[in-house]
Amino acid sequence: MKKWMNQLSRLGLFPKLFLVMVVSIVLVSVLILWTTIHMSTNLFTETFSITNSKVLNQIKTNFESFNEAIAAVSNNVTQSGSIRGFLSEGDADSLTMAKSFYNMRETMDRIQSITESYEVGITIIGINGRSYSTNRAHLELSVDELKQEPITMEAAETPSRLIFDVYQNEATLGSQQMISATKALTDRTRGRIYGTLYVTMREDIFRQFYSSFTSRGNDVVIMNEKGEIVSSNREDWIGTTQLDLLSYARDMNNNSPRSINARVMDQDSVVLSEYLPFYRFYIVNVVDKDLAMGQLIDMKTVALICAAIVVGALILVFLITSQITKSLRRLVKQMSNITKSDLDNYIPVSGSYESRQLGHAYNYMLDELHDYVDQLVQTQHEQRNAELAALQSQINPHFLYNTLASVKVLVQQGNKDRAAETINALIGLLQNTISDVSQTVTVEQEVENLKNYVFINHVRYGGRIKAAFYVAPDCTHYHVPKLVIQPFIENAFFHGFIKKETGTIHVMVSRAGESLICEIMDNGDGIEGLVMGETLPNPKNNRQLFSGIGIRNVHDRIELLYGSPYGVTIMSTVREGTRVTVTLPLITS
Repeated sequence: MKKWMNQLSRLGLFPKLFLVMVVSIVLVSVLILWTTIHMSTNLFTETFSITNSKVLNQIKTNFESFNEAIAAVSNNVTQSGSIRGFLSEGDADSLTMAKSFYNMRETMDRIQSITESYEVGITIIGINGRSYSTNRAHLELSVDELKQEPITMEAAETPSRLIFDVYQNEATLGSQQMISATKALTDRTRGRIYGTLYVTMREDIFRQFYSSFTSRGNDVVIMNEKGEIVSSNREDWIGTTQLDLLSYARDMNNNSPRSINARVMDQDSVVLSEYLPFYRFYIVNVVDKDLAMGQLIDMKTVALICAAIVVGALILVFLITSQITKSLRRLVKQMSNITKSDLDNYIPVSGSYESRQLGHAYNYMLDELHDYVDQLVQTQHEQRNAELAALQSQINPHFLYNTLASVKVLVQQGNKDRAAETINALIGLLQNTISDVSQTVTVEQEVENLKNYVFINHVRYGGRIKAAFYVAPDCTHYHVPKLVIQPFIENAFFHGFIKKETGTIHVMVSRAGESLICEIMDNGDGIEGLVMGETLPNPKNNRQLFSGIGIRNVHDRIELLYGSPYGVTIMSTVREGTRVTVTLPLITS
């Protein structure tokens, strides 16, 4: 991401303007298209839910009418004595059996007229092994085989109910699935089951109750309470078990939501449902949202229109922005031809009003730069001479006097070695101070000078303040400006241990990335009301000591030499000490 942003920042004005306009136009077009589709979808779902709820009620009415016809058949069969006698009486002579069969058949023909508007088959079997069917093509099993069917056993367990389910027999499933309404025939006077009634219908006939209400993407499913699809206009769904769809149907039956948005059969759908308590079936309406929305909104046409608008807008934007930025690009090209440090390369003024004003301003800027550079060169020359003169006269007479007096005492005491070391340390300090101020020294040399300064102070004032130096081995060869660390050690010696009698000054030099970090830490009194500026004065001892180069002087000098990322920072806690951090670039020569 950062790489892309860097590349974008390098682009010219015209590409940036054009890119912004392209993104804006495309974004607005996509948002408008998305909002339109989203609102249309919501409106479609709401309207469709209301409309299809009425459709489901109509389908439910069709099924209830069929159920009433089946119930009428069941009641007539149950109340018929001729049928009960045919199914329950034992063996008799041929004449009696023929008479019984004739009476039963007359009754069955009359009962079948109740369902003449439906293509159903009515079959009865008795406990005596007799059976009769108005359409043998619906049930091709023997009496014994029918008695072993699950629908027969379930009807016997609940003799008061009509049991609707799929008739799943291998002999029929190979050709046509059947829907069966099964009821146990009970003799109420004796309280025993004397037979079973089967009213069967082919699934394709059963489908006609709702097929007129379906269309492509608008499907109807009849599902039992086990989640098995017993009928559907989608033949590939019949016989499958859809537990998720069953869960949606139960949820709508229990909580009464009008519709549910769900994913059914790997398609985003709107699901509506009604429960048929007599059948113990769910009518589920599954609407493919993509197909339905495709019929409502022509996505291809909408996309083509949006694309045409976007392309037209981009062409217009390209022409306008190109014309606006043409003169600016010409001016930039002229300005980029100016070589570095060539302040005499004025540019011709032409183009639009804005470009002419920029050209005049640029040429005027070159005139001002001429004057400024001349003044800056003169000022820097004078400042350099003054700084050199000031630094070379930094040796404080009191410091020399006290140091030489200390040497005299050492000589008088016969400590010539100590006196010689003090003189050598003083010579090293004098050489470091009087030489060219612009010169840099290695970290190793600077630390050696600091040790000389500390040694002299120990000779003059005793060793109550210790100094420790820690220099990373990979930092000794780097160069630092002269007199950049010594002022902070001086501050620590003469201002950091006023309340505390003893302490330690730590000087650490290390590398952090591409910077050289010099830290001067002491465990002295700390600084109250810390302000970046000159060395803080002490009311008891306000005399200028040795170098006299203040903190602000050091900070400004570093910033002048190397820029604002480098300089001096100070952190201090009262009664705990002070930490000075000097940040410098890595200089090898």
